[in-house]
Amino acid sequence: MKFIDEATIEVLAGKGGNGSASMRREKFIPKGGPDGGDGGQGGSIWAVADRNINTLIDYRFSRKHIAKNGENGRGAQQYGAAGQSIELKMPLGTMIFDAQSNQLLFDLSQHGERVLLAAGGAGGIGNVHFKSSVNRAPRQFTFGKEGERRILRLELKVLADVGLLGMPNAGKSTLISAVSNARPKIADYPFTTLHPNLGVVRIGTEKSFVIADIPGLIEGAAEGAGLGHQFLRHLQRTRILLHLVDLAPFDETIDPVKEAKAIVKELEKYDPQLAQKPRWLVLNKLDMIAQTEREKRVKDFVKRYKWKGPVFSISALSREGCEHLILRLNEALEQMRLEQYEPAFDARFDRTADESAATSSSNTKL
Repeated sequence: MKFIDEATIEVLAGKGGNGSASMRREKFIPKGGPDGGDGGQGGSIWAVADRNINTLIDYRFSRKHIAKNGENGRGAQQYGAAGQSIELKMPLGTMIFDAQSNQLLFDLSQHGERVLLAAGGAGGIGNVHFKSSVNRAPRQFTFGKEGERRILRLELKVLADVGLLGMPNAGKSTLISAVSNARPKIADYPFTTLHPNLGVVRIGTEKSFVIADIPGLIEGAAEGAGLGHQFLRHLQRTRILLHLVDLAPFDETIDPVKEAKAIVKELEKYDPQLAQKPRWLVLNKLDMIAQTEREKRVKDFVKRYKWKGPVFSISALSREGCEHLILRLNEALEQMRLEQYEPAFDARFDRTADESAATSSSNTKL
């Protein structure tokens, strides 16, 4: 399936049905009176987040979505049926913008989340509601209101805990296929990955996290070179970035340190906040290096790169070192989730402590 992460759609909610101006006319009932029913509500258009969808391709080819109109009211106080609403299923991570003002309207981040894109028009009122002691035979009724119309821009940012970053042929696809259930295309030429791939990494039976394989970057990506710049946005929601480096390139003239620095520069150009995310260095393709030279090669790279953060040496092909990397990632992610909720609990405890101190102080005064 082709990966699409941007689309523009038009949504038009249904018009409300008109009210009815009907008079009851039946045999042997000379004074039937008004009996016009109300019009039905117009159909609305909703967006629903669905974790089983991972692309916006449906909205690239189906751009206009129109809900049904409500039915008109009828005599005998028959109310018109409401128009059928439309539910548009969208992948998790979809951001919905107003195309004209560029205002962010919704951010679908939870499975089953349901948001209203365009409200259906209210139905008109029938003449049965206008009768009174001085107006026994009203002819008044109201028309149904038009439904909302919007032009929306959809932008997908995949929801992943860990993002893989690196030059083409760094081994990102091989790594994600080795540690998760993802099965991306793998080949020995650059730009094999043409769109992001998501994989679930399971730790035992109860713990898991999501890892994303992003197409490789090249120098100048932030200005539009290559493919990676189109997908840098997908790294913005990740908690940890894994910077994969090919420690044994086929071309001996390529310097891994220079390539690693080029990647960081592209991140800083695209989004300085993205460059500040926790980033771990993963030196890949140890299987291509002789056993006696591996430690020396790793130390030389770290020294020349002047890296002081976490460093992992692995072989994605033989899976050497992958298990240790995954366990460390899981520990770090669990700690991040814990820290995310701790401030709320601390504030609660601090408030309780302040209240206890105030109570104690008031008792002392008494």
